[in-house]
Amino acid sequence: MQKGNRKFMGKGLSLWFACSSILILTAASIAISYNVWVALMLGAVCILNIGWGFIVKARWGRE
Repeated sequence: MQKGNRKFMGKGLSLWFACSSILILTAASIAISYNVWVALMLGAVCILNIGWGFIVKARWGRE
């Protein structure tokens, strides 16, 4: 998808990364009550998911 000279990641893919990060953080907040290690693991997974979204966006823009 292009807008001017810049390319942007598709809306569906952007929505996927946003919603999946929200769901992972919601699961982490619920997990805090049960097991701190699971909550920390889910927090790390969320950070990796957000980073993966930025990587996909950067690669998408190069093509």
